[in-house]
Formats: sequence, structure tokens, C-alpha cells
Amino acid sequence: MKEYGYIDSSRLNTTDKLYNCLKDIKHIALDMDGTIYNGSTLFPFTIPFLHNLKEMGISYSFLTNNPSKSTADYLLHLSKMGITADKEEMYTSAQATIEYIKTSMPNAKRLFLLGTPSMISEFEEAGFISTADDENDVPDAVVVAFDMSLTYSRLCRASWWVSQRIPYIATNPDRVCPTDKKVILVDCGAIYTCIEYATGRFPDVVIGKPNPGMLQGILKRYELQPSEVLMVGDRIYTDVKMAHNAGAIGVLVLSGETTMDIVNQSETVPDIIANNLAELEAMLLKAKIRL
Repeated sequence: MKEYGYIDSSRLNTTDKLYNCLKDIKHIALDMDGTIYNGSTLFPFTIPFLHNLKEMGISYSFLTNNPSKSTADYLLHLSKMGITADKEEMYTSAQATIEYIKTSMPNAKRLFLLGTPSMISEFEEAGFISTADDENDVPDAVVVAFDMSLTYSRLCRASWWVSQRIPYIATNPDRVCPTDKKVILVDCGAIYTCIEYATGRFPDVVIGKPNPGMLQGILKRYELQPSEVLMVGDRIYTDVKMAHNAGAIGVLVLSGETTMDIVNQSETVPDIIANNLAELEAMLLKAKIRL
């Protein structure tokens, strides 16, 4: 590993290339769990990092695969941690799923939503109808998400509709959600794997990272080119892979799920590796100084 945690890759294999890349960055898309905080614990370097990005003229947004909270709930959650953000700076896999259904499935209005009440309310506010756990309340599509309010009855109902070949969407592929508690938070990827084992059917589409649509939404919102954006997160198989799928620069931080042992076994190679956001900030500052 070289200075500031940077390691060689086929995309950025010299220090000069690294800093030439960083000097052109205009926006940073930040994963949340494992990157800016861990569970309910805000990392001490997060607020100084965000402040210094603004000082450097770099905008940022929060991009998360976790659809369990609505946009309003996420903004409140950040505010309680001392982070001020507005609606335009927040982009979740629930938002991306809503946009996908409206664009690709315009006739789908009635949805069986396997998700938290907060997420369901966001879909309802977007104009969708949440169908009941009732064999006579037939949905136009099934949406499976990270559901911390999951009940056996609703899991079985979702599986039944999936078995009936109704259009089937998952919000994100994450197997587990990072946490600072001594528990495994079973995420959407594990839930739809359960449904797949019961029905033999995989989701028709999985919306969240590494699907490039998540990052493309940010590019469109801020009118940016992929080379002007860093996607920063703690997972190779979602954050870094999505960056590469969208043509952006993938930054792995080691403050969450991924260890160097995982990195060394991964076919997807991060463009930049930093221990945390503080280390990435040092790289960005050095890139500015070298201008």
C-alpha cells in the first residue's frame, strides 16, 4: 500500500495519475453506513471532512442502498448527528426504485411492498397504492426491500405473488446492513435470496448499487461527467463496482465492512483505498496543493 492508503490498479497505477484524477473532482457521492457513520455512531472525522469539501469547492451528496428510511427520515437522522443536509443532497435506493417504476413500468400503480412503514409512506407519497396482505388484493408489482419490520405472513405473501410471475423488483443487493451492535442485520439481498429459494425466482431487476442507475441519477442531478465524481463507500461489491459501472472513480474506505483480506480476494479492484474519510481528505488537499 502506498501513501494515504492508495494502491496500484489498472486505472490509476501511478501517484501522478492519482493526483491528476483528484484535482478534477467536483463532486463526491458518499455511502452512509460504514462510511460517514457506523450504525448510530458518527465517525469523528465526518463533519470536518464535509466542511473541508466545501472549502475546496467540492459538492457532495449522500447515496445509500438502505431504503428503510424515507428521505425526510434520513435528513432528520443526519440532523441529529450534527449534519445539515437538504433533500437534493439525499438519494436512496427507494427513490431510485420509484423513478425506475415510473419510467419503465408506468402502468404499475398497485404495489405489494415488503419494506418498513417509513419506506412504504415514501412510495405512497409518490402516488403508489400499497396493497394489503390479502389474496384478493392483487398488486401490479412486488417490491422487496430491507424490511426491519418483516413479518412471516408478509414474507409468505410476497413469495406467493412472486411465484405467480407478477413483476418483481428488489431495491438493493446488500446481504447485511452495517451496525455497531452485536447482531446481524439481515438486508434485502438475504431476504430476496429466501424468496428465491422458496419460489425459484430471482428479482427481475435489482435497483441499488452496483446498478449504475443510482450514480447516473446523481450525475444528472448535478450535471456532471463521470470523471468528475468520486463514489466513496465501504463495500467493493456495491460502492466500487457501481462507480466502475458508471465510469466514475471508485474509492474504498476501510471504516466499514471491507478488510484488506477481502480486497486481496476481490476481482473488482478499487481505484483508491483509504482507511477512512480523513485519509481521503488528505489526498484531496494534496491534489489541490499540486495544482
